[in-house]
Amino acid sequence: MTEIKMTDQTFHEAMQQTEKPVLVEFWAPWCVYCRRIAPAMEKVVAQYEDKVQIGQVNIDDFPALAEAEEIELVPTFCLYQNGKRVASMVAPGSKAAIDSFLAEHCNL
Repeated sequence: MTEIKMTDQTFHEAMQQTEKPVLVEFWAPWCVYCRRIAPAMEKVVAQYEDKVQIGQVNIDDFPALAEAEEIELVPTFCLYQNGKRVASMVAPGSKAAIDSFLAEHCNL
């Protein structure tokens, strides 16, 4: 399974419809670091798909959403619970950093 490619609409639907935490990666295709962290994200998706809904928002395609979510750097990972952002992380260095972030904020 891969991350859900989110649009404005699917982002807002995810905030309203899931009881699971939602991890959203705000990224851009020109971002070298975004491409570098992609293999780690594939492993995160495989490991946590039953516990966390994971999606991606391309900030070039949805700049208004990125602005509304106050995204200043990419990649930025935002964790939402019950439709509200509870934590964010900019440019994690590894899968272990993402694992630690999820463990801290989702009790995984």
